[in-house]
Amino acid sequence: MSESVMREALNGPGHIGAIALHVRDPERVSAFYRNVLGLMIVTPAADAVCLGAPDGTVLLELLGGSDLKPADPSAPGLFHMAFLLPARRDLANWVAQAQALGVRIDGASDHLVSEAIYLTDPEGNGIEVYVDRPRALWGKDGSMVRMATLPLDGASLMAEQDMAAGAWRFPAPGRIGHVHLKVGDLAAAEAFYRDTLGLTVMARYPGASFLGWGGYHHHIAVNVWHSRGQPARTAGNAGLARVGLVMPNGPAHAELTDPAGNRLITTPQASPSMS
Repeated sequence: MSESVMREALNGPGHIGAIALHVRDPERVSAFYRNVLGLMIVTPAADAVCLGAPDGTVLLELLGGSDLKPADPSAPGLFHMAFLLPARRDLANWVAQAQALGVRIDGASDHLVSEAIYLTDPEGNGIEVYVDRPRALWGKDGSMVRMATLPLDGASLMAEQDMAAGAWRFPAPGRIGHVHLKVGDLAAAEAFYRDTLGLTVMARYPGASFLGWGGYHHHIAVNVWHSRGQPARTAGNAGLARVGLVMPNGPAHAELTDPAGNRLITTPQASPSMS
């Protein structure tokens, strides 16, 4: 696997740009992403801590607010944001880094189309770190991509470890490959992302839909596992601030809100800052 596999997530009609979070303690949260994921501070902004890959691409913005209420786990918002690495070796090297730091891992799964590790940041925001399998290996059930949640073969993964290049740092080509959102009404959310933003439903689980551009297994997932029937999210809580969507041929700099109150900003290209 190589950077060519990453192009599955990035070369379609759209992909995920920068994610912005409202956080109560930007310094602590920034330190977590720098130490644990190896992100770098990039593109200074007046109202945010901008973190990204070594090539300067902003992946995450932290918007501070000491008066914010803690995120409500049952409310719509972020389920997890998923950092896509170029190669399986990168994932193995990151796991070794996380183990050395004593980072708590919440889960490890084989999704057939990808291999993923799950963890949580200091303010409860969900994180996935993953690597895709080549599209030629993705199974199909009719028009749907075959996905599952199986135990990850940790021994096989760690056999790929190669730390000869030195200490871990986030790879320059790494990006946010997808984002998984909590919503109150699954059908309404699916219809919004399909009809307003042109994504295609690629897979469904009980209580969740996975939608992608250009045949990718998913750029956006929505679920009601903890938030079914909950009203749209409102201001004043920590958690998701907005999701950046890079759509080269789509609406330029449009601001949208899904039926669950999750805010989206579209841009024609990746920007040094989404602030």
